Amino acid sequence: MFLVAEHKLSVLRACAIVRFSRAAYYRAPRAPLEADAEVIMALQAMVEKHPRHGFWKCYRRMRRQGHAWNHKRVHRVYCALKLNLPRRTKRRLPTRLRQPLDAPATLNTVWALDFMSDALYGGRKFRTLNIIDEGNREGLVIDVAFSIPSMRVIRVLDQLVATYGRPGALRMDNGPELISEALAEWCGQRGITMHHIQPGKPDQNACIERFNRSYREDVLDAYLFGSIEEVQSISDDWLEDYNSERPHDSLGQVPPRTFLPRPNQPRESSFELST
Repeated sequence: MFLVAEHKLSVLRACAIVRFSRAAYYRAPRAPLEADAEVIMALQAMVEKHPRHGFWKCYRRMRRQGHAWNHKRVHRVYCALKLNLPRRTKRRLPTRLRQPLDAPATLNTVWALDFMSDALYGGRKFRTLNIIDEGNREGLVIDVAFSIPSMRVIRVLDQLVATYGRPGALRMDNGPELISEALAEWCGQRGITMHHIQPGKPDQNACIERFNRSYREDVLDAYLFGSIEEVQSISDDWLEDYNSERPHDSLGQVPPRTFLPRPNQPRESSFELST
């Protein structure tokens, strides 16, 4: 200390003059990164798990986890890490393994899911959720709505399970509705495996892609729709014809329900969900 070295003062006297504790005088200084290492690790883990959270959300979560750090200290580290600046919040997709596209010999082994989009005559866009059984290529449902979030997907699947039974697996792409925690939890509770295809590889979900092509050519590209109810009605009629009457090339020129009938097949399946 300057006072001790230049003015020949005792450590006690010098610390009293500058109001500095003797313990701090004798304690070796620590590098900022070393002193705040635990705070840095906790903040980085919190932001990685919850990338859209701001400072106060992160801080309160850390307090609930048992960390007793003062908010001023946490905010200082938060700003030093530049977490207060705009940051990317999109998550990277996990690495997906190539899923073999085997044709199952039984029903309810694998269901394939996919979304399509189009627009009404007035310009308003709508979406469709298409689900088929890969065992006989039967279309289980075409659900039409302006918005189809993950919870609606789950409601549709609940109705299908109640009607046809539980599938062993779901094959789908990596859309936000299909990688949601809610859908993963729903599948886990029912013992359903989730087969996510590799990004940019629609050929790994070829059965539903072929179904989508037929639906696009026969319905979406063939009509001008005035309302969402009209789309749903025409889609339901087309799906019944597709399953019961239309010959399928890969099934030996017979319809799906003829190729592999479903026990106690219901004549009509209604999916009354609000649009």
